[in-house]
Amino acid sequence: MLWSVASLIALLVGIGALFGAVGRWGGHLGWRGRQAEAIEFRSPDQVALTPAQRVTAYFFLVVALLFLAQVLLGGATEHHRADLTSFFGLNLAELLPFNLARTWHLQLSLFWVVAAFLAAGIFLAPLMAGAEPRGQGKLAWTLLAALAVVASGSLIAEGLSIHGLVRPGDFWGSQQFEWLDLPRVWQILLASGMALWAVVMWRMLRTTLARDSRGNLPWLFFLSGLAIPGVYAVGLLARPGDTFTVTDFWRFWVVHLWVEDFLELFTTVMVAYMFVQLGVVRERVALVVIYLDIILYSAGGVIGTMHHLYFSGTPVEHLALGAFFSAMEVVPLTFLTVEAWSFVQLGARQHLESRTPFPHRWAVMFLVAVGFWNFLGAGVFGFLINLPIVSYYEIGTGLTANHAHGSMMGVYGMLAIALGLFALRYLIPAGRWPEKWARVSFWSLNIGLAWMCFATLLPLGLLQLHESVASGYFEARSLGYLTGRTNTLLEWLRLPGDAVFIVGGVLPFCWIAWLGVRHRGRRAATDPATGLTPAPRLSDVREPVDTA
Repeated sequence: MLWSVASLIALLVGIGALFGAVGRWGGHLGWRGRQAEAIEFRSPDQVALTPAQRVTAYFFLVVALLFLAQVLLGGATEHHRADLTSFFGLNLAELLPFNLARTWHLQLSLFWVVAAFLAAGIFLAPLMAGAEPRGQGKLAWTLLAALAVVASGSLIAEGLSIHGLVRPGDFWGSQQFEWLDLPRVWQILLASGMALWAVVMWRMLRTTLARDSRGNLPWLFFLSGLAIPGVYAVGLLARPGDTFTVTDFWRFWVVHLWVEDFLELFTTVMVAYMFVQLGVVRERVALVVIYLDIILYSAGGVIGTMHHLYFSGTPVEHLALGAFFSAMEVVPLTFLTVEAWSFVQLGARQHLESRTPFPHRWAVMFLVAVGFWNFLGAGVFGFLINLPIVSYYEIGTGLTANHAHGSMMGVYGMLAIALGLFALRYLIPAGRWPEKWARVSFWSLNIGLAWMCFATLLPLGLLQLHESVASGYFEARSLGYLTGRTNTLLEWLRLPGDAVFIVGGVLPFCWIAWLGVRHRGRRAATDPATGLTPAPRLSDVREPVDTA
């Protein structure tokens, strides 16, 4: 009670301080477009891509297929909750047990999002370096093959573990940690694959890094990329043989710090650099956005990780600090929501002021959706469950699932698709770009996710919280309560939203990714003297002509 009240007071003070700062220094913070110059965006047909950039077409096809598999498994998991006995007459539990469907669903959500981030890094690095060294295409193929082996190998091992064919908890069997279910051997290989990706980034950026300041965009891009394999590798400290307290502490470095802080930071750097390359914002503005993100997210997010440790046997300081800083995490999310409007105006202005069409409307729209779900899914839905007094009754119930779907898909899923559409816009010729299907995918994914949250997960979670307070935590998680008439009705109400999400949202994205593989853009010529492939320019920035 004490730390819950203190957290609410801190939240109010923090939001007041935020708006005070925005009012005082708002003209120097956040997204601001170029004011004087006119921008000419190059048509995708005029942009010749490097070998490694062309390989990313296959990355995004794998991303799309993993995404499709993940949502189909999510639908199967939801059907288990709606009808335990059959799948329209088929005994689904024998073919695909609930625990296996849920494990695969969670693992694939990480695999396809991380794969999209790796591909986006490979696509953007040559733009930052100005050229691509010889052999980067082959390294990109190696990384893609490693990703496919790790993803398929870990899923197979988890299936063998649940069916009792390998012993869970050993080097080859499932570790049975949520988000870290994959066996230790595949966890090591996944960390190694991300380390290989860091090497690929270094080869492309080393000349640029040698001549640039360590506080500028190239170094921020590289260092934020290094944090991806570095922070994920901390999950190797979570071992099945240790106590639950120690294991859960290290596991949540991956669940919260890796996913909610360092992937967020890398994404901010990538998005900022995308707009610098397009000529939409100046590099100075991009740097302000990145450093502000580092300060706000690290201040709340790193210490706020402790809200996961309320009940795992850690000292009481984790309760106090976790509650306080978890509440403060809503402050930067509020700022990002305010800035989302500036971001929308920034994108809209390109249609009006540029001499040539702005080619990334739907990538920008997905980034706007990220801002919306960041505030709602991560901020509001996260704050609903992070206060100690709420978490005491709620942890592990429907409100947790509501927050997980709103933040994981709403933030990182939408980000991954935005990055994919940005790259695919250059891989697919302008005349074959499926503008209609990009629009359909955007609206279907957002409507389907909103339906999922507001028609099923949120009401289920609120009713379950009421049952926990009124009757007890055990009763609220019992099979009898979960299969009650009201719960069953709410589970079935999710079906239309899932159908819109899968059919209208995921399948069009798969089609766009397939077009990327089919066409793969125009290839840039390699300089035989240096072995370097020059990176393409995406736009030209010119001073406006005075016609008075």
